[in-house]
Amino acid sequence: MAAVRATLPLVEENMTIGLGSGRAVFALTDAIGARWDGHPPVNAVVASSITAKRAEEAGIHVVDLNDVDELDIAFDGADEVDPDLAVIKGGGAALLREKLVIACAKRTVLMAEDNKQVDRLGESRLLPVEIIRFGWETTRKRVLQIVESAQLRFDENRQPVITDEGHLLLDVPVPGGNLRELAGALKSTLGVVEHGLFIDMANDVVLGHEDGSATTLQR
Repeated sequence: MAAVRATLPLVEENMTIGLGSGRAVFALTDAIGARWDGHPPVNAVVASSITAKRAEEAGIHVVDLNDVDELDIAFDGADEVDPDLAVIKGGGAALLREKLVIACAKRTVLMAEDNKQVDRLGESRLLPVEIIRFGWETTRKRVLQIVESAQLRFDENRQPVITDEGHLLLDVPVPGGNLRELAGALKSTLGVVEHGLFIDMANDVVLGHEDGSATTLQR
């Protein structure tokens, strides 16, 4: 994909990078491995078990976040991007770990196709909210005091999706109004672990276009 090709040159030898999760990250991971013939001279902290497997297959040395003081750069995807480079993430159920990885990075670059660019977050995607399993229905009731609906996410086998940290996911619409206030209200709700609003976290968003070109937006 065009965004991945434009992003790959940012990966330099001896870097310790962060890798989120999702299709764009998997493509970048494969491209890093191919660039150095399966022996890339980089370390990576990964945000999901699926990314860990992909990185190992690409020859990337995976390290624990606890063993890293700071990441040189973090790479991730985005489900929606607004004009201020606030994004919705969590379609791949890794939003909590993705935030933890991004928080340790000196620079964060997100990759997406240009159809992910919207005027207002929530136009085309629901917002994931990660909640604990114990008493989850009571947490859902509290979330419904903030948003108009909250759907428990199920997998293709109609089983509740469980995150790598053992939590459940609610998918909720984004109401009109201030995103920071929404983020604060969700975060302070008892039983909510994290939400998929990533505000002021992306330094660059690389948008890929159908013609193979890419545009980089900077905050």
